[in-house]
Amino acid sequence: MRREELLDAAEDLLCDQGSAALTLAAVADRAGVSKGGLLYHFSTKEALIKAMVERLIDEFDELMAAQPDDTYTERYLGATLAAVRSSKLRRWAVVTGASGNLFLLAPLREAMARWHREGLSEEPDQVASQIVRLACEGLWDVASHDPDLNSEDDLRALEARMRALLKPAAAS
Repeated sequence: MRREELLDAAEDLLCDQGSAALTLAAVADRAGVSKGGLLYHFSTKEALIKAMVERLIDEFDELMAAQPDDTYTERYLGATLAAVRSSKLRRWAVVTGASGNLFLLAPLREAMARWHREGLSEEPDQVASQIVRLACEGLWDVASHDPDLNSEDDLRALEARMRALLKPAAAS
C-alpha cells in the first residue's frame, strides 16, 4: 500500500508544482516518509516515473475490462468517461509532463497505439470508431487541464452523441 501512496504523492507534487519540482526528496517529504523509505520502493526518479506510467496503463486497462459494452470502442468510451468522472484522468498530463525521457514514455506510446488500433477492424463503422476514440483523447486532455469544464449533464450529452455515432446506419 505504501508504494501507491508514494505514487500518489509524486502525482500530487507534479500537479501542484510541475515537473521541475519532482525530486525524490520532495516526493518523500510530500508522502511523509524518509528518503530511504522512498528509495526502498523507487531507487531513482526514473523508476518512480516508470511506475507512474505502468500504473496509468494498468488502471485504464482495468477500466476497459470493466465496461459491459459490446464493441471495443464502446468500452473505450465507457472507460474514458469513468476516468473523467472519477478525476483519475490527471495522470495523463502528469506522466507526460514528468518525463521528457522517450524511453520512459515508450510503454505509454505502445498502450496508446494498442488502444487506438485494437478491435478497429471488427467495428461496424471504422471511421466513426476512430472519431470517437480521438474524441475521447480530446476529452481526457481538456479535462486534465480544466476538470470543471464539463458538468455531468454535459458528459451525458457527449456520451449519447458519441454512442449514436457508433450505431450502424439503418439500411435503406
